[in-house]
Amino acid sequence: MRQARHLPGHFGEWVQGRLGPNGPVVLVTAFAPSLGLAASHRPGRGLSVHGAGLSPARARRFLALLNLRLRGQVVLRPCVAPGLGTGVSTASLVALARLAGWQGPPERLAQACIAAEGASDPTMFAAPDRLLWASRQGRVLAQLPALPRHEILGGFCGAPARTEPQDSAFPDVADLVARWQGSATLADFAALASESAARCTALRGPGGADMPALVARLGALGWMRAHTGAARGLIFAPGTVPEGAEAVLRAAGWRGLRRLQGGGA
Repeated sequence: MRQARHLPGHFGEWVQGRLGPNGPVVLVTAFAPSLGLAASHRPGRGLSVHGAGLSPARARRFLALLNLRLRGQVVLRPCVAPGLGTGVSTASLVALARLAGWQGPPERLAQACIAAEGASDPTMFAAPDRLLWASRQGRVLAQLPALPRHEILGGFCGAPARTEPQDSAFPDVADLVARWQGSATLADFAALASESAARCTALRGPGGADMPALVARLGALGWMRAHTGAARGLIFAPGTVPEGAEAVLRAAGWRGLRRLQGGGA
């Protein structure tokens, strides 16, 4: 019998950087349950894994960390190509664990992802966008306030770029994290996301010079990006994305446009 399930992803980050000049790399993920990947399993001999760039050898090592075994054919179908900043890598590992029957705590699952790949998104948790997440350590550093309801008009600019666990060349965002913990309005959160994205772009590239103009032209509250990857998004209050916004972004070179909703109690 074939088992199938959907594993959620994310769409870049609201904030990502170092927690202090020499601190850990931390992030506030932009949770996107509709992204991620679909995973299916057909029992059989051995283990074969197809899709999402996950090798059978790495899959077996990961499962062994959780004392799990899985035999047969696993097919992973990402909603978006790997390396664009939507959490395909973490979703792939979580999919394997779920297909093998894992029902344990998300903290242990996160540690297994770190041991297997060196970095992880927090999408194994129920409300990952309410966590200050140390992405190279696989641990929660703080609980964060709930985001107000919002809409992200997103797309992709540039080439794929997979996360490198040894890469810590990110800007200091300790001040943004402190302000995030005391924020309440969507305008406040969007302003912090815009500052984080601008700092990351200034340090790491690519491009980004046109983002303030797009924000102003379309009446967005701010913008955000995948700090590793090609995902870019404009942040709106619900129901305020103007007609024709997609055409403007396509003309600016964005591809794979999509609307994502989130936030609220």
